[in-house]
Amino acid sequence: MRALLQRVTEASVKVDDRLIGRCGPGLLILVCAMQGDDKTTAAKLAAKISKLRIFKDDQGKMNRSLLDIGGSALVVSQFTLAADTSSGNRPGFSTAARPDEGRALYEGFAAELSRLGIPTETGEFGADMAVSLVNDGPVTIWIDTENQA
Repeated sequence: MRALLQRVTEASVKVDDRLIGRCGPGLLILVCAMQGDDKTTAAKLAAKISKLRIFKDDQGKMNRSLLDIGGSALVVSQFTLAADTSSGNRPGFSTAARPDEGRALYEGFAAELSRLGIPTETGEFGADMAVSLVNDGPVTIWIDTENQA
């Protein structure tokens, strides 16, 4: 799975001008399931993100996790994180999971964050969404589980 984390003071997502999810302070998590990902991949990614120390401590250093600060998460599906731009001028997305698998892994990932104690809201899988955020820092972290130990 691939995830782009943005530390935020607040974030929200709308579909057809209707607010469907929000969070803050915490993380906006754009997530993409890739071919070969499974429930274990989603659970490991959620656990990693929940403990990632990217929030400031009392000295202003990034030493606190989402769990440590009692933060929340907004999880938005974004298959374009699978973009392959290695040839030509049009990205390819053939490495993304099929939509039915992608939806299940996306929903499983969000459910796992909730199970870990993180208040979690989501976007709408496959919808055309309008995402708003106030980036904190800014801090933006890219995670690709294929490259994780």
